[in-house]
Amino acid sequence: MQIGLHKLKNKLIVAPMAGVTDRPFRQLCKRMGAAMAVSEMVSSNSLLWGSEKTRRRACHEGEVRPVSVQIAGSDPLMMADAARHNAEQGAEIIDINMGCPAKKICNVMAGSALMKDEGLVGKILQAVVNAVNIPVTLKIRTGWDPDHKNALTIARIAEDTGIQALAIHGRTRACAYRGEAEYETIALVKTAIRIPVIANGDITSPEKARQVLANTGADAIMIGRAAQGRPWIFREIEHFLMTGKHMPPPTTVEIQRILINHLHELYDFYGEYSGVRMARKHISWYTRGLAGSAAFRHAMNQLQTKDAQLAATHLFFNTLSEQSMELVYADDEVAVR
Repeated sequence: MQIGLHKLKNKLIVAPMAGVTDRPFRQLCKRMGAAMAVSEMVSSNSLLWGSEKTRRRACHEGEVRPVSVQIAGSDPLMMADAARHNAEQGAEIIDINMGCPAKKICNVMAGSALMKDEGLVGKILQAVVNAVNIPVTLKIRTGWDPDHKNALTIARIAEDTGIQALAIHGRTRACAYRGEAEYETIALVKTAIRIPVIANGDITSPEKARQVLANTGADAIMIGRAAQGRPWIFREIEHFLMTGKHMPPPTTVEIQRILINHLHELYDFYGEYSGVRMARKHISWYTRGLAGSAAFRHAMNQLQTKDAQLAATHLFFNTLSEQSMELVYADDEVAVR
């Protein structure tokens, strides 16, 4: 798949997620096999560009290319200014958010709320495309609600205004993340436009990835929540698509190594105070389903320093490894007898 001059190494893209797809997470997912990762959304309101949060979101130092930055807003001129600003800060692709279902975004007529106003959609897309000399992409949903699915109309507007790739989440704004994603609308859009189409929603396994690609004809897939605490899903899917076979799951030792490295990157990026707090949700995601993880997560949320957080994480995983070895030895003894 190609976006402008950027040829992606595979069909796997990390979805933009507020509070999640910061630079450490994007870099990690790229190391784990993702071809591209879209940043957290950056507001088009220039009054916020000087805030610490926005400066962090606009930090791409050392990031593996291509660098894709998502912008959000409802005013064409402000969106154009935001695109120029982020291009100057190092963005190589500008992504426009018309897919976020969050109330605080939709209440200001941004995100997926924009799909209600097709005329305004066209004005925003044209303004942003005209403002920068780098590729512009768009993320949408299938429509505003199940009775008003207008993804096909928006897709045609996108193509006509010069958008170079379109990502579609297989739910409407009204559905939020409830129920199951549907892919028929994505398949319909793919048959009607020439620009690359990216399928998004409920892609949680290698088999589902292959199924969605086959059923929609999409050029790529976008994975969000399934990568939280499981960044190796990208290498698992890539391997499965290439060979038809599953990779062995990561061992607890490898999960420990990946998590510890991720924690250090969070501390470096945010500083200790904010880094420790950002790390809590990632630690919770990484340890889902592991023995004793509920009590561990509860205790983790009380820790206030990175040293305490790292020590507790090491202890948890080292205990898991020791228990696994005891089980192996017990099995061996049974086998010998």
